[in-house]
Amino acid sequence: AAPQGPPVYVDLAYLPGSWSARTVDEEFFRRVRSLCYVVSGDDHLKEGVLRPLLDALLSGKHQWGIDIQVTLIPTFDSLVMHEWYQETHDRQQELGITVLGSNSTVAMQDETFPACKVEF
Repeated sequence: AAPQGPPVYVDLAYLPGSWSARTVDEEFFRRVRSLCYVVSGDDHLKEGVLRPLLDALLSGKHQWGIDIQVTLIPTFDSLVMHEWYQETHDRQQELGITVLGSNSTVAMQDETFPACKVEF
């Protein structure tokens, strides 16, 4: 267990992908308080840990005790993400969590890829 201490406030937190995503739990979200969390890792390993990670965000944010708007930015499309969004939408609104979805694309040199713009 990590020693107790004050929470850390950041503008943007990039959540790990693959097996490292298993380390992101309720305690992580209680202690690392970000305006935006980026969820990346469009692979089969991430699908297995995505729902617990998203549920941990709800549980951890509930413990903040202060009203800070949070934006969750998934960088991939996922059935798990869609189901979580639908099942917990009311809870997300209560906690001030917005899930950012975008159909925008950026063309750069010879590639085109999905993107979204985040302003602080």
